[in-house]
Amino acid sequence: MLFLPKLWDVFINPWVGQRSDRTASRLGPRRPWMLLGALTLPVTFALTFAGPPLTGMPAALYVAVFYFLTATAYAFYEVPYKAMGTEMTEDYHERSAILQWKMVFVGLAILLSGALAPALAGDDASGYRMMGLVIGAALLASMLATFFGTARAPMVVRATAEPSIRAQFAAARSSRPFMALLGLSCAQMFAAGTMLAGTPYLATYILKEPSATTTLLLCIVGPLLVTMPLWVWLSRRYDKRGAMFLGSVLFLVGAIGMAFAGQFGSVYAHLCVLVIGIGYAGWQMLQFSMLSDVIVYDAMVTGKQRAGVFTGLWTAAETVFFALGALVLSWLLGVAGFVESDPSAPVAQPDAAITAALYGTTLVPALVVVISVVLTTRYPLTAKKLESGDVRSAEG
Repeated sequence: MLFLPKLWDVFINPWVGQRSDRTASRLGPRRPWMLLGALTLPVTFALTFAGPPLTGMPAALYVAVFYFLTATAYAFYEVPYKAMGTEMTEDYHERSAILQWKMVFVGLAILLSGALAPALAGDDASGYRMMGLVIGAALLASMLATFFGTARAPMVVRATAEPSIRAQFAAARSSRPFMALLGLSCAQMFAAGTMLAGTPYLATYILKEPSATTTLLLCIVGPLLVTMPLWVWLSRRYDKRGAMFLGSVLFLVGAIGMAFAGQFGSVYAHLCVLVIGIGYAGWQMLQFSMLSDVIVYDAMVTGKQRAGVFTGLWTAAETVFFALGALVLSWLLGVAGFVESDPSAPVAQPDAAITAALYGTTLVPALVVVISVVLTTRYPLTAKKLESGDVRSAEG
C-alpha cells in the first residue's frame, strides 16, 4: 500500500513537468504549481493519518488512497520547485552553491520531523491524528514561505514544452548525459532506501539496541547539515563527477564496514554509518546540481529549455527507486522467515532472518553502489565542456 502509490509518480511527475513548462502566468511558469501543491499537500497528509474507525483491508485502502493523493500533491510542488534551480543561474558552480541550502534545510527537516512526529504520534490513533495536523501545518507554513520567498527569484531562461508525455520520454532517451545521471541516481536511491529501511532491524537484531535506531539515522542524515560547504568545494576542486565518485566510495566503504557491526559493536557501527552519511550528503547535493547541468547541456544541443521535462522524469525515478529499496528489503526478510513484531519488544528471529537483515542492509546496498560508480564514469559533462560549448565530446 505504501509502494504502489509511488508508481503513480512515473505518470504524474512527467505530466506536471510538461504542464509547468507550458504554463504562462504573472507568477511565472513554476510558482502556480508550487502554490497548488502548498495548498493541497498539507491537507492530504493530515487526512492520511486521520485514523477513521477502520481495520484490515478497508483501513489499508484508506491509507493507499490518501497516500496516492499526497503523492500527487507532492508532485505539484516538488517538480517545479526542483526545476527552478536550473532557471535561476547559468553558472556551473553557482548551481551547487544554491542547492547546498536546499540540502541543509532537507537535513534539518528530516531531523525535526523524525524526532517530533514519533513523539506526537505515541501509540494510539489520536496521537497520529494530532501528528498529521501538526506536521501538515508545518508543511503549509514552509511551502507557502518558499512560494512567497521566490517571488523575485531570477529566471535566466524560459522553458519550451514538449507536446506529449511520449515526446518527453523520447527527449530523455536521446540525452546520453541524462540517461547516465538517471541510472546512477536510481542506483544510489535504491541503495539509500534499502539502508534507511534496514537501519531499525540492524539496531534491534544485530546491535541488540533498538534505541540506537535514532542515533544511526542521525549519523546518516546529520551530515546534510554540516558538510554542504565541503561538497561544494570538492565539486569545484575535482569537478562534480569526481566529487560524486568520492561520495559513492565513502558510502561503499561504510556499507561494507557495517557488515561487521555485529563483531565490533555499537561505536564502530556508528562510525561506519557516519561515513555513509557523509557520502549520502554528497549524493544529494550533486545529483540535483548535475541534473541542472544536464538541462543546460540539452538546451545547448537542441535549443530548447526543457527543465520540467527532465525534472519530472528524474523525480519520478528517484522516488520510485527509493521506495523500491525498502520493498526489496521487506521481500528478503519475508523469504528468510522474519517474524513481525514491535521494534520496542523484539521477538526471537531465525538465524536466516537475522542474516538477511544484516546483509540486506549492508552488502545489498554496497553492491548497488558499485553499479552507480560504473555509471558515474560514463557521465560525460564537466565544467570545461559546458563552458566551452563542447557538446560533441559530451555525446562521444
